[in-house]
Amino acid sequence: MDSSLIRKEVLPFLLSFAALIVATIAIDALLHTYGLVWVGRYLGILGTLLIMLSFVYSMRKRKLIRSGSPKTLLRLHETLTWVGALMILVHAGVHIYAILPWLALIAMLVNVISGMTGKVLLERSRRFMAEKRQAYVDQGLSTETIEKRVFWDATTFDLMKRWRVVHLPISLAFAILALTHILSIFLFWSWQ
Repeated sequence: MDSSLIRKEVLPFLLSFAALIVATIAIDALLHTYGLVWVGRYLGILGTLLIMLSFVYSMRKRKLIRSGSPKTLLRLHETLTWVGALMILVHAGVHIYAILPWLALIAMLVNVISGMTGKVLLERSRRFMAEKRQAYVDQGLSTETIEKRVFWDATTFDLMKRWRVVHLPISLAFAILALTHILSIFLFWSWQ
């Protein structure tokens, strides 16, 4: 029962992010193997559209729109963002040699990590901490003893709760960098 928050909650989070990276490498390898590298260029467009569509959840959360179940829209947001990020990562595998696309990609990855933190870690950690405290209460331990035993887990949890402070500015940075990248593509695209 006395397993740590890091092992029980943080490690699965890191593994789910690693799955995104592994899927990207696998798809990129398949595209290279079958001579379909050109598909990766267009996956960036589709991935961007999926991520933009995922913002319906954010609009509903901020009451800019009234329709739709927040829980359903959150699941849709998570799915569209993960798939969109996967497509954009494969798109980046086309070997871009400019700084702007890489900055946008890094901002997207940080944003994905931030969003996953909010979804996966925070809720699971809240539940884990409540269960752990209750188990100690059931054992008849004093409040002081319980606080000492959960100190490091509580500290980890408090740090994780701060994810919202960085998620929105990172989303904005990603949006600006992605938009700038897209505009530069239109400016320098060979239209012949």
